[in-house]
This record gives sequence, structure tokens and C-alpha cells, in this order.
Amino acid sequence: MDALLQGIGQVLNFQTLFLMFVGTIAGLTAGALPGLTATMAVALLVPFTFTMTSVTGLATMGAVYMAAIYGGCFSAILINTPGTPSSIGTCFDGYPMAKSGRGQEAVVGATVASVFGGLFGLVVLAFLAPPLARVALKFGPPEYFWVSVFGLSIIASLASKSLIKGLIGGVVGLLISTIGIAPIGGDVRFTFGQPMMQGGIDLVGALIGLFCISEVLSLIVQGTQSYEGVNVVHVSGVIMKTFRKVLSMPVNLIRSSVIGTVIGIIPGAGGSIANLVSYNEAVRGSKHPEKFGTGILDGVVATEAANNATVGGGLVPLLTLGVPGTPVDDSVNGALLIHGLRPGPELFTIHADVTYGFIFSLFLSTLMMLVVGLAIGTALHRLVSRLPLRLLVPSIVFLTIIGSYAIRNNTMDVFLMLACGFIGYILKEIEIHPAPIVLGLILGPLAEEGFAQSMLMAKAFPSPSHVFFGRPICIILIVMTVVSLTWPFVSAFLAKHRKGGTVNA
Repeated sequence: MDALLQGIGQVLNFQTLFLMFVGTIAGLTAGALPGLTATMAVALLVPFTFTMTSVTGLATMGAVYMAAIYGGCFSAILINTPGTPSSIGTCFDGYPMAKSGRGQEAVVGATVASVFGGLFGLVVLAFLAPPLARVALKFGPPEYFWVSVFGLSIIASLASKSLIKGLIGGVVGLLISTIGIAPIGGDVRFTFGQPMMQGGIDLVGALIGLFCISEVLSLIVQGTQSYEGVNVVHVSGVIMKTFRKVLSMPVNLIRSSVIGTVIGIIPGAGGSIANLVSYNEAVRGSKHPEKFGTGILDGVVATEAANNATVGGGLVPLLTLGVPGTPVDDSVNGALLIHGLRPGPELFTIHADVTYGFIFSLFLSTLMMLVVGLAIGTALHRLVSRLPLRLLVPSIVFLTIIGSYAIRNNTMDVFLMLACGFIGYILKEIEIHPAPIVLGLILGPLAEEGFAQSMLMAKAFPSPSHVFFGRPICIILIVMTVVSLTWPFVSAFLAKHRKGGTVNA
């Protein structure tokens, strides 16, 4: 208790609170700009924390981290471009809501859900970190392989209109993910002799191209007359109404927060997977799954609660075992080492005041994000809605080029981003949604690495089946995959059966 009080005392001073406020604004800005990810924002901040005290530096970094994950929803809702990979699913319903004049409702809903998910993940971090970290250590290559297979099974839900087209999109994403140097073996694949392509297709650049450039091309081709940009419908009391509406869906909030926290705890997964899995579960758990993708608040709430819950979840293995749960946690790990703090049991014994102060600052940052996020989100919504098409399109293209170049300072990333946009536009014209492509792109490397390492492990056993099917967590994941794949058919059968029963009655 003394350590907790000491930690809180080190946070509650003007300098730390001011830096947290500035960090929240900076994180929101970085998250909202396509290409400037949370990982990049936190990594840029690490050298500056060297001049601060341990608690102040970590508190500022935590504010940037939490706000950047949330800030990705702004561009996802307003211009159909996820600011960070954690906001991919927010585009599915957020942008249709904005186009129908409910952009502010979507922003407020995303804000409330992000705050709820963030607080949920931090509660788990504060009270259940040690036992959950031990579970995370049981994940090996076979488990990662089955996690990726389970993630790919989401295509069945994301492609509700046509399973075949969804599978085609998933295969395209998997093929794109194989470009570059193989993670195991080091073979160079599909680079066409270009050394700059050996690093593969960057995920953020591909996201910008598939979601944003394809939308811009649609606007250009269709012309101004058919432009259905973000409209503004003035509704009095929309903030409080949306607050009550979001809080009236506790199952969706808690389920998504649990998914985000659990996936955050698994090292190497992160918000890019968590937001899609939670969206899939929201579709399956809804009484009206056919409305997802048309612009309903449930989809925005599910993805935003999950991605912010990964912040607390990802810090569980980092603070207790020194294993980063998400890519952003690598930068946090670097900051801890700079300040002479070694992740592990020492953080909760010798440096307990710093650790509890850091966790307390994350709670404050999440609440600060609620106020700042609502103000900035409302202002951005009004700005985008009032921009004419002749200014909006060049502005979006300019931001996408700057963002894709800034990822690795590589001009090839800009051309690849534009190529992905062109491919995304063609696929969109034949009604293949970019979501399955992105899912294949995210999970492809995870599946390949897990499979290759599992096959190497299998050499020590009489049969590979022992590695893939003989471990308890693998069996659970296989069952979840089978349920996920068959659920659309089962739910359709049950709906048909109920309908038939109603008619007969």
C-alpha cells in the first residue's frame, strides 16, 4: 500500500499531469494521421524520456500509447482509412455512419467504448497480471499457428454476402504477405529483383492503399455529382444519447474488452487482430447480424473497446516477464531499460512505487482521453464534413503519401501503397471487400512462422500430429476454429427453422 501511495504521489504534480495532457493530444494526432502508428509515436518519444524522472517519462509515454490506439478511429470513421492497424474494423460501420450523417455519434461511441476497454484492460493489469502472464508463456509455435488459423476463419463472417469472394480476398492477402524474405529459411520471394522489396509489403502502407486510395479512386471516377461525403446532421444532446446507447450494450462492451485483453496478453498478437476478432464475435452474438457493415453503433463499439483493451493486456507479460505483448510494448520495454528498470519481479518489489505510479497514470490518461478525444473528434468531424471534394481528395492523397513514406523512409512504400490502392479499387468494383485481404496480410506471416517452427519441433516426435493436435491450447483453438467456420451455416439453419416454425404456428 505504501508503494501504491508513493506512486500516486509521484504522478499527481503539475509537470507530470501537463506532460500527460500534451502526450494525449500528440497521441491522438499521431493515431489520426494514416501512416503514423502508435508504435512509431511511442518509439519517437523514448529518447525524450531520458531527461525525465522514471514515473514522469513512463506516464507521458503511457498517455501517448493509449491516445494513439484510440486516435486511429477518427480517420477510420471520417475518411474510411484506419489511422492504425488497430482500427481496421472501425471502418466497416464507422464510415457508413458518417456518410449517413451520424459521424458525431460514431466518434462519441468510439470514444466511450475506447475508454471502457482501456479501463477494463488496466484493471486486469493491476489485479491479475502474474497468473495471466504464466498462461501467456504456454503459447508456442503450434499455438500461434492455430491462433492465425482461427483468425482466418473470421473471413466467414466478414464476407457475409459471398463466402467465395471473401476466400478469394483472403488468399490475395496471404499471397501479398509472402513477398520479401521468408521469416524461416531466408529465401527471397516475389521481389522481381528489387532489393527495396525484400522487406516485404508494409502492413500500414497496404492498409492506406486498400482502404483510402481505393475510396479516393471511386470518388474521382464517380465525380462530384455522386459524391456522398460525410454529412452533418445536427442532433441536440447527441453526446449524452450516445453515452446511454453505448452503456446499454454491456455484453458487447465486456465481451470485446475481454477479447482485447486476452489477445493483448498473447505476445506478438496485438490490436490489429483483436479488433477484427471482436467484430466477428459481435456479428455472431447479434440478433441482427445482417445490419453489420451498413452503419450500426455495435460494430464501432466492439472494435474500439477491444483495441484499447490490448494496452493493459499487452503490458501484463511485459511488466511481469519482460516479454512484450504488442509491438508498441517493445518501445515501452526500451524506456524501462533506459531508466534502469528491468521488467520482471523486481518491478513489483524493488521498484513497486514506479510500477504502480505508471499503472495509475494509465488510468488518468484514459479518463483524460475521454475529454480531449470528444473535443478533437467533434472538431475533426466538422472540418472534414465542410471540406469540398476538390480540397478533400488532394488533402487525403497528400496525407497518404506522406504517411506511407514516413513508415520506413522508402519511396518504394509509396508506390506499393498506390499499387495496393489500385488493386483494392478493382477488387471493390467486383465486390471483393478489402477486409479479408487485410486479414490475410496480417495473419499470413504469423501462420507461416508458426507452421515452419512447429514442423521443426515435430522432428523430435514420431509424428507431426503430436505437435499440432496433442497440446491442450491447440485443441481449444481447433474447436474454436470449427465453431467459427460452421457458425454462419448453423445460424442460417436455426433462423430458417425458427421462421418455418413461426409460419407453421
